[in-house]
Amino acid sequence: MHKRYIFILCFVFCFFCFVSFSFADEKIIAIVNADVVTQKDLNDFINFMRIKLSSEYKGRALSDKLDATKKDLVEKLVEDKLILQEAKKSGVKIDNTRIKAKIEDMKKGFSSSLEFQQALAREGMVEADIENKIREQMLMYNIVEERVRRKIIIHPAEVTEFYNKNTASFNTPEEREVVSLAVDKETLAKEIVDFVKTGKPGLEDAAAKYSITLNKLNVARTGELRKDIEEAVFSLKPGELSQAVKIEDKFYLFRVDNIILPRQQNLDEAREIITSLLYERKMQEGLDKWLGELKKNAFIKIISG
Repeated sequence: MHKRYIFILCFVFCFFCFVSFSFADEKIIAIVNADVVTQKDLNDFINFMRIKLSSEYKGRALSDKLDATKKDLVEKLVEDKLILQEAKKSGVKIDNTRIKAKIEDMKKGFSSSLEFQQALAREGMVEADIENKIREQMLMYNIVEERVRRKIIIHPAEVTEFYNKNTASFNTPEEREVVSLAVDKETLAKEIVDFVKTGKPGLEDAAAKYSITLNKLNVARTGELRKDIEEAVFSLKPGELSQAVKIEDKFYLFRVDNIILPRQQNLDEAREIITSLLYERKMQEGLDKWLGELKKNAFIKIISG
């Protein structure tokens, strides 16, 4: 009798734990017309973004991207729900082959299909959840394309006006034409430096002797380069060879062949970037206006706490 009583208590305790978890997971955090946004929607979106971004980012970079995504997330989910409602009303359909192709692209960021499935499992998701999220994203993209993006026009006069008002923004930074090579061992890198310093032999001769590929690139001080590479390259004079720079498991040598001084871009050179800037600005303005209209005609309630 005593054992049975304990069993019943354990069962009741487990049941209420499960119910409490389920209620927490399905807690309504917003109402959007006839739809609701739940805590599960919020968690699923974060998990989906973690899976999606983990194919491109790792460690701290992944955490930073996720933190940026989480800002104003409830508001974003409300807006997504409004856009999705409009997409469904318009009758937009998504081809399943496009969804499958997108998933295959995501899988390429993992070492194997098994690793991808394990990553899903860690986030409490299955492949069908990913398919559903991708379908929703494609539906939203298509309706935004139809209602906002297709209506954007950038006139040549707008580009010229922007250029004339912002000429100082189109000064190119100093660039350096660089030749580089990478080897596995620091001793070999030092041997190549010594070989080149002997006189006539150049980096090309060293590459031929040691069967190493040379790479040519243009670099500028834009903040995108690793600091150690930037310091090595911008401390060199034309024709000068750097000492070995360790980057992860490789040792790099750099030679500066030419220095390209800063200058102001003309209108034709700046046209593409200006058009892109104006397009993004009009896109955001158009999207904000359209969402404002949707919100004005919708019933929305954010449930705090």
